[in-house]
Amino acid sequence: MKKGQWSGILSQDALTRISVLVGIFKGLRLLFSEPLSDEWIRLANKGSLYGGRRPLDTVIEGGIPKMLEVRRHVDTLRGGL
Repeated sequence: MKKGQWSGILSQDALTRISVLVGIFKGLRLLFSEPLSDEWIRLANKGSLYGGRRPLDTVIEGGIPKMLEVRRHVDTLRGGL
């Protein structure tokens, strides 16, 4: 897509999901070293948003609203909010 070789059209839903995931990814890269930044989404988290579950499970089950909450959480951790 970035190279301009994809001619498809993405829905607003897909664009929102991509934007949020990229934001989470970038935020984690700024917060943690590479091994942890890649693994964080798959690690159990005791924070109130996750209740001992993995952030990945939270976003899969909660859809865009939970994805946005996770993005805000990551931004808050790195001092962005």
